[in-house]
Amino acid sequence: MNPSSTPSSGVAGIYPILYAFFDRSNQLDRTAMRRQMQAIANAGAPGVAMLGLATEVNKLSRSEREQVIRWAVEDSGGRLPLAVTISGATVDAQRDLASFAVAQGATWLILQPPALLAGEAPRPEAFYFDFFAAVMQGFDVPVGIQNAPEYLGVGLSPESLERLAAQCSNFRLLKGEGPSIVLAQTVARIGHLMPVLNGRGGLELLDNLRAGCAGMIVAPDCFDWQQRIYEAFASGDEARAEQLYREVLPAIVFVMQSLDTLVCYGKRIAAWRMGFDVEYDRAATLQPSRFGLEAARRFAQRLGVLG
Repeated sequence: MNPSSTPSSGVAGIYPILYAFFDRSNQLDRTAMRRQMQAIANAGAPGVAMLGLATEVNKLSRSEREQVIRWAVEDSGGRLPLAVTISGATVDAQRDLASFAVAQGATWLILQPPALLAGEAPRPEAFYFDFFAAVMQGFDVPVGIQNAPEYLGVGLSPESLERLAAQCSNFRLLKGEGPSIVLAQTVARIGHLMPVLNGRGGLELLDNLRAGCAGMIVAPDCFDWQQRIYEAFASGDEARAEQLYREVLPAIVFVMQSLDTLVCYGKRIAAWRMGFDVEYDRAATLQPSRFGLEAARRFAQRLGVLG
């Protein structure tokens, strides 16, 4: 399967997911968030996602999550489809935020499983199946789930995903997060039902596309390069796609050592490419080093201006 043969939901390509930029008073930085959306739109994104792990969603209050959504709607000016990741500990909490997002203009939703508490064992898979089904009920926009057991600690099997699609007619996309060999198995099972996207910053990008993924959801720092790779691959120019991927892969590897590395250095690469500096890090677990900043600056210069 190639990207153009995935089900016709309109979801295909490389979707950047917003970083959360903070100002020196530890508030969301309005100017930086607007510039980020403008750069993403100008760089040719097929759409934009928000409130995922790269957005540091667990550090955001409910009102701040709503602010990110409102600003994204305002700043996109209707130019881009908007995907909102929905998290929350209960069905009611997720449905409430999902309703807000749809009312603001979200094009599709991505549900996260309820987070595990420290030391808490994952619940049976049936719990997450029922949880997702309850959250999805009644929404008239396409709904997906983030199936990322390596990052979130829980997930659904391809068989459960297939059953969930049969039960919930609006479950029509999947955000995976894993090796291409794992996503290939998932696509083989449900790829005829919905587009499957991967993440992981673009690692194994071409093999994910060869496995049948419709695209990727990645942080903005090099999404524009990845979109060009996707377009070359989709047009049949694999040689061009391979060439571009070889050029951008060192930057991807640099920021994808961990989620902390992505938030620390990937965010700075994106900001420098967009013409501003990261003002403040909220509750950072990784502080930038001189060596790390020098490397990040070098990657930003190699990648060029974004938007």
